[in-house]
Amino acid sequence: MMSKENSFRFVQSLGILPVLLIFTILLSFSCNEEKEDPIEIQYGSMSDIDGNLYGTVLINGKWWMAENLKVKTFRDGTPIANLVDDTDWRTGSAGWCVHPGASAGHGLLYNWAAVSNSAQLAPTGWHIATDQEWKDLEAYLGMESSAVNRTGWRGSNEGDKLKETGINNWYRNDPVWGLDTYGFSALAGSCRTLNGQFGDPGVPYTGFWWTSTEFSSTTNEAYYRYLDYKSSGIFRQHVSKNYGCSVRCVKD
Repeated sequence: MMSKENSFRFVQSLGILPVLLIFTILLSFSCNEEKEDPIEIQYGSMSDIDGNLYGTVLINGKWWMAENLKVKTFRDGTPIANLVDDTDWRTGSAGWCVHPGASAGHGLLYNWAAVSNSAQLAPTGWHIATDQEWKDLEAYLGMESSAVNRTGWRGSNEGDKLKETGINNWYRNDPVWGLDTYGFSALAGSCRTLNGQFGDPGVPYTGFWWTSTEFSSTTNEAYYRYLDYKSSGIFRQHVSKNYGCSVRCVKD
């Protein structure tokens, strides 16, 4: 291959137009050499007891749902209550709801009583992702080990790597933007608070996901993850089990 010094001497001997042409070609080769190989994503599918079909994706050796859960029946066949009224939601009994601004693709919001119910919310052969599985995912996305176990906002662009691309399901806020690097396709489905009110600004600005991990046995709190349209990181915290969040499952 011609050295940079010899290349420069060569183009010096030519007229201005050939020089511009050659530098354009050299720049093209340089850009092509810097491009990373595209990530090969392996997809699959699964279904729940209600017959809903979901896309799945293999990330770091684990099969994750590539969509939010929307089942309305526990694995044992027991219907899950649709808690529409704020008062009913505050009782803390197992239930689901739909955010007023959500589309079918956003799935349902569940309280933690449904997440932890012995009748099993997750479809057969799957389980609701634990806090540790979320941390493993975040580390694989590139989050530094010193940040993984912290609460609050962590990481750099790991949240953007999870968010679905395009303008349909996330409010655009440059330079924060969904990359969907591994096919996780996180959607901004918002949440429901412990008093029954829905998250504000809500859809399509924020996304919340339960883990199946309690904060401690002496509190009424569990861990969750939160993505925001104006942040590229991933928020980890624990909150009242009366909140309503989306759910992602991992294959057993």
